[in-house]
Amino acid sequence: MPAQKPIRLIVGLCNPGPEYVDTRHNAGAWYTEALAQDLGAQFKHESRFFGDLARVKVQGEDLWILMPTTYMNRSGQAVLAVASFFKILPDEILVAHDELDVLPGQLKIKKGGGNAGHNGLKDISAKLGTPDFWRARIGIGHPRSLGLNQGVADFVLHRPSADHQNQIADCIEILLKNTPLMLQGNIAMATTRVHTEVDKAWKARQTPAKGEAGNAA
Repeated sequence: MPAQKPIRLIVGLCNPGPEYVDTRHNAGAWYTEALAQDLGAQFKHESRFFGDLARVKVQGEDLWILMPTTYMNRSGQAVLAVASFFKILPDEILVAHDELDVLPGQLKIKKGGGNAGHNGLKDISAKLGTPDFWRARIGIGHPRSLGLNQGVADFVLHRPSADHQNQIADCIEILLKNTPLMLQGNIAMATTRVHTEVDKAWKARQTPAKGEAGNAA
């Protein structure tokens, strides 16, 4: 496997405004907000970069954390502006986003691939001219897979149930714990650890604790 570059820009996809803060579509921003807090970084609105941007030194290197303040379908405008100005290559970018094709309580990391109808990813790929950036796919589930009679647009713009919120938060915590590896360029190791820990937590939730089995009487 070719050597992987350290991540220099982490993007949390979201819609701007308080009415969207707790909605499923803002799951990527939940991660970047938590990351900035962990690292002691402060966001500042930067109109030239079309978003809220934080800079922090990690092991002597600059890490940029971005939350676009355009709407989702124009996310690429902010990503391109930051990447171009600071000379950050696509394979040095991690985009955290909500993922309909992954259930709540699951999280997948991958590089490149399709956009699965996600307008934020679609615009970033178009603006960068390549899909070959890293993605942290935070599972929110699809209304059909969750047995809900709800349109997709309506679904992503509403907050998850308390149970799903907790599962998403657990995944974000695992991602946060392994982010330092990505910043060192050990993305393969980080990916393996994230997937292993998420799957372990998933299986634990599917197995009732001793004494919790239902009573048939």
